[in-house]
Formats: sequence, C-alpha cells, structure tokens
Amino acid sequence: MNRVYIVIVNWNGWKDTIECLESLLILEYPDFRIVVCDNGSQDDSVTMLRAWCERRFGFRSADWQVLSRQAAEKGEGSLNAVITLVTNGANLGFGGGTNVGLRYALACGDAAYCWLLNNDTVADTLALTELVARLNEKPDACMCGSTVREYGNRSRIQALGGAIYYKWLGIAWHIGRTLQGDVLPEAAAVENKMDYVTGASLLVQSSYLTEVGLLAEDYFLYFEEIDWVSRGLGRYTLAYAPKSVVYHKVGASIGTATNPLRKSYLCDYYSLRNRILYSRRHCPSVLPCVYLGLVVELFVRLLLGRWDLAGMVWRLLRNSGEEAKTS
Repeated sequence: MNRVYIVIVNWNGWKDTIECLESLLILEYPDFRIVVCDNGSQDDSVTMLRAWCERRFGFRSADWQVLSRQAAEKGEGSLNAVITLVTNGANLGFGGGTNVGLRYALACGDAAYCWLLNNDTVADTLALTELVARLNEKPDACMCGSTVREYGNRSRIQALGGAIYYKWLGIAWHIGRTLQGDVLPEAAAVENKMDYVTGASLLVQSSYLTEVGLLAEDYFLYFEEIDWVSRGLGRYTLAYAPKSVVYHKVGASIGTATNPLRKSYLCDYYSLRNRILYSRRHCPSVLPCVYLGLVVELFVRLLLGRWDLAGMVWRLLRNSGEEAKTS
C-alpha cells in the first residue's frame, strides 16, 4: 500500500490553489488523493474551487466531493474521490488546517504517506514519485523534502529539502537559498545539515502521525515543522529528494518576506512570537539569547520606521513572552 494523501491548506487563495491542483492532476505517481482544507476564506474560495471541480470533472462526478470538517475527520465520504474539499469553517492556522487533512487521511485508513504542500506551489510531474522513492531508499527517515525553486525565477533555489536551525538565535536558514542553476549537492550532504523539512513540500510517513502525533496547532504560523521534528528527535532521520522539484511563490496569502519593510504584521508577529514559544518548549536554556535577538529586531524596525512592528516586538519583550504561553 503506497497511497499518498496530498494535503493543501487554502486561505483566500483559490487562484493559486487551482494552479497547484492542475499540476497535481498530471503527476506521474499512480496512487494519490488530494485534500484541500479551506480555512474559512472570505474571498469565495469554496465557491470558486467547487466551480473549478465541476468544470474539470463534471457536476455529478464521483472524482470530487465537499465535506465539512466534522465529516472529514471521521473519514466520511468516498475513498475514490480524487479531490476532497474540506470546509474548516474558520482560520485554524497552518497547523490546525493541515491537521484536518491529516485526520481525514488517517480516518480513511489507507494512507502510506501524507504530502504537505503549500497552495502557492506548482509541482513537477515527478515531484511525488521522487519523494516516495527517497523515503523507500532511507527507511529510517520519517520525512522527505523537495528541491524548492522560486516560481518567478526557476533557476533560483529557495530551499534544498529543508533548513538549518540556529537555536541560540531562534532563526532558520534554508539550505541552498543562495544557489542558482541545476548543479546541486548530493542528497546525503544536504541531509547531514538539515534540522527540519520545510513545509512548502513535506512528505511524511503516516506511521509518524500515529507514533509522534500531528502538527502543533498553537504556533498558528511558522515553527510547526521544527517542532514536529523535535518531538520525534532521536527516533528518525530526515531525507531529501533532489529530483523532486516544486516551484513556490512564497507567502502569497500572508505577506511573507525577509525584509521588515515588506513584512506583513501577521508574518512578523508569528515569526517572532514563535521563537519564544519553540525555545521555551524545546530548548529553554537559550531563551536569554532569543530575547536579546528580539531587542535587535526591535531596533531594526525602529530604524526602518515600521512603528507598528516595533510596537508589536516591544509588547512581546515587555510581556516576557506571555502571549507565547497563552496564545
């Protein structure tokens, strides 16, 4: 049994999601199901996705279905539907929205793997085949990542499989993010560096879901992947499939950016707040250094004139991460 459930979270991004789905329908991998979990979108995403399914498969086709969150988590509906659109009813964040799809896959009872894929990606036809092949080659691995390239400049690398996490700073660096072209490191060289697999394209063994658990939902955005790996640390390794290629638009829904001048409030808040949450949970000894890093982030935002973001960082520091404890 090698069925893969492809789990995609949509939030106000139906155009990107449809482009992603079009690429998935021509995958060379023979046995997969797609689960699109809509996180309470306000842009008529559900209506537009239903309309696309009707045009693509036919109005009464058995190839697609729409389920409520409650029905999906019980594994209701048809196992033969290629696409299942789940209406979550609210914005559950990345972890919460993804977990609905993972619970559906587990409830269906026939998932060998689950592929977490961002809705603003386009997958190469061999992307899934290569991911599964690499995990089969490396049976001690629980997760496998792809070569993630920039959608608008396809020679440019965003990440080779995953990232290195610098716990004393509370920040991550995507492996290969400065590279361009087709000459890439060997898989083993990347795997030796990798602390976690980036969630833009992450294939996970279904057994990991039952042994370690689902994604932590209290992060809402960011740090879910490193937290997931940390919970299974010592029991599994990570894998990278160089020939699994995914093209990523980066933060189309939430305004992700590395430059504070272009960061959305939502992006900046969760990326900084979750430094504290993750550190407190998995490496509390580094918290003083993490707080010092936030002081630096505060001054950067002041110098750039981002008073809204500076105020947010100040509140995190003043409350000593109370929001990270309770949110």
